[in-house]
Amino acid sequence: MIRLFKVKEKQRELAESANGGAPIKKQSAGELRLHKDISELNLPKSCIISFPNGKDDLMNFEVSIRPDEGYYLGGNFSFSFQVSPIYPHEAPKVKCKTKLYHPNIDLEGNVCLNILREDWKPVLNINTIIYGLYHLFTEPNYEDPLNHDAAAVLRDNPKMFEANVRRAMAGGYVGQTFFTRCM
Repeated sequence: MIRLFKVKEKQRELAESANGGAPIKKQSAGELRLHKDISELNLPKSCIISFPNGKDDLMNFEVSIRPDEGYYLGGNFSFSFQVSPIYPHEAPKVKCKTKLYHPNIDLEGNVCLNILREDWKPVLNINTIIYGLYHLFTEPNYEDPLNHDAAAVLRDNPKMFEANVRRAMAGGYVGQTFFTRCM
């Protein structure tokens, strides 16, 4: 039995020396699944994925969404994704990096999307999440809000909600909160 371990160790040393001394990094099951998900992405033209830390760090990436309809038409919204090594058994952590006036996204960037919380299932994938985020811009939901003020305005006065969204996206104040331009 000891001899078997020595053979394995020798094989690893040979592999390391063939690679210039750097040990071979073994991918986790989550990384393998994420690689598959990313290679199979079928995004709308208004969504772009990028890897700010390089392609070697698949577990952290960004998605930019430019809605082509609805209240948020013309805006550019950036989301960061942090994927756990146990993905897909745990949903990715998604944060909105763009401060915006939205009933389902609070001012700290937390996102209220059911598939990121209680409705997450391992059969879901990154493509599903991105389409879910895109849907938040085309159909904001005032019934399950994180930003209760924005939700109340959307429910009670959609025209005022639209004006507030435009003001926030253009770079201005909505109430006491300042929003930087995102158009």
